[in-house]
Amino acid sequence: MGNKFLKFEYLLLFAVFTIATCGLVYELVAGTLASYLLGDSVKQFSFIIGVYLFSMGIGSYFSKFITKNLLNTFVEIEILVGLIGGLSSVILFLLFETAFAFQFILYLLVFITGCLVGLEIPLLMNILKDKVAFKDLVSNVFTFDYIGALLASILFPLILVPKLGIIGTSLFFGMINISIAIVLCYLLKSELKKVKLLRAKAIFSFLVLLVTFFFSENILSYSEGKLYGENIIYTNSTQYQRIVLTHNKSDYRLYLNNNLQFSSADEYRYHEALVHPAMSMAKKVDNVLVLGGGDGLAVREILKYKDVKKVTLVDLDEGMTKLFKTNQVLVDFNKNALNNSKVTVYNKDAYIWAKETKEKFDVVIIDFPDPSNYSLGKLYSLNFYSTMQQLLSPDAVVVIQTTSPYFAPKSFWCINKTVMQVFPQIDAYHAYVPSFGEWGFTIAINGFGTNFNKVNRTVDGLRFYNYQFEKFNYFSNDMISKDIKINRLDNQVLVRYFDEEWGKL
Repeated sequence: MGNKFLKFEYLLLFAVFTIATCGLVYELVAGTLASYLLGDSVKQFSFIIGVYLFSMGIGSYFSKFITKNLLNTFVEIEILVGLIGGLSSVILFLLFETAFAFQFILYLLVFITGCLVGLEIPLLMNILKDKVAFKDLVSNVFTFDYIGALLASILFPLILVPKLGIIGTSLFFGMINISIAIVLCYLLKSELKKVKLLRAKAIFSFLVLLVTFFFSENILSYSEGKLYGENIIYTNSTQYQRIVLTHNKSDYRLYLNNNLQFSSADEYRYHEALVHPAMSMAKKVDNVLVLGGGDGLAVREILKYKDVKKVTLVDLDEGMTKLFKTNQVLVDFNKNALNNSKVTVYNKDAYIWAKETKEKFDVVIIDFPDPSNYSLGKLYSLNFYSTMQQLLSPDAVVVIQTTSPYFAPKSFWCINKTVMQVFPQIDAYHAYVPSFGEWGFTIAINGFGTNFNKVNRTVDGLRFYNYQFEKFNYFSNDMISKDIKINRLDNQVLVRYFDEEWGKL
């Protein structure tokens, strides 16, 4: 009898481990999808964690009203958690294009999943309370619970999303949840009531998830096709972002986490405006640094200058740089720039890399994504620009993409004002890019020996930039913002400005 109870206990404790792992995975899936569509990953994850923990508390509270058929109820809940959690990503992807419906269903699914998970642990403790000493019961249950949560938090970014994708991950863990229910139905059949019906429910639910898993790529293609309204020719989920490449007639578009990064129809305007003012006015261009810009399009423009001896590109996402090194369509866009013998690519966090490198650079092109969250906001901070100054040769020129002065003037001038605290000479300019509207840049010189309007070198064949810098740095009244703060690491005011301004559109 003792061995039987021991096996019974360990079987249910393994179920706790599974519940914790799967529950956290569903929570991470919801947070990731929310950050893809709604931006500001810190806020989205914060809200989702809060709702999930709150709903677990609600579930725990209502568990005290369940007094009969505890083991049956536990298995039923295990099936429901697997089914709802497993299908959550499918439902959310299908609602991706409708922001209001997406948010409502997102938090509803998080709430339901949290309530069900919150019910399970107290139910399990009630089932085992007469079979296991209380102190052992509590310590064992919470030990398995926390270990499961740790496992999920490690596996999710490193293995699950890169290998299975968001939809595949939630469906896979849904099947694991229901597999535990099926195992309980067979191993504890003497303890369960109406075990055949319960087993049928579990097997049917498992098959639903299995079939959905088999067609998950079709579902993803359908939902993204509705979202982008264009022919999708490439998709990939890396450790850091969802990459989607679309094609419509002669126009190719790249999206990262649902945000347009460039259109092949007019990207030359952006990249010529980003690169050529700095390259033309710098005293030397021997050693050039590009931060961000994993598409290689800025590097393409830099390599037009014969004086360039070395280009260093630092981009966090190896999936991004690998794509633009190997995909023939994209290699044609960047003129095989990332495979050029002058170019060295580092797939590292630019913030950490900048603190560690000892090199000095003549020109720095900073082409980070917009500061839509705090992890990106740090790359626009006073601390980061102070670090950058240590990497510059005398009179080196730095240019920074600075979001839109028309749609987000507070954000634009916040970056400009922050840069002003570090560099002795700075200016601002903007260019019209049809896919984005007016887009802005901040340019700075590490010294006083260079004139913003002086042209030291040119290249032929540019389609947009004409080396007349003074024509690009006039700002109308509707692109001006005053009384703005400096973006520091401890306040990240830029992220708040950005969220406030772009959230209105």
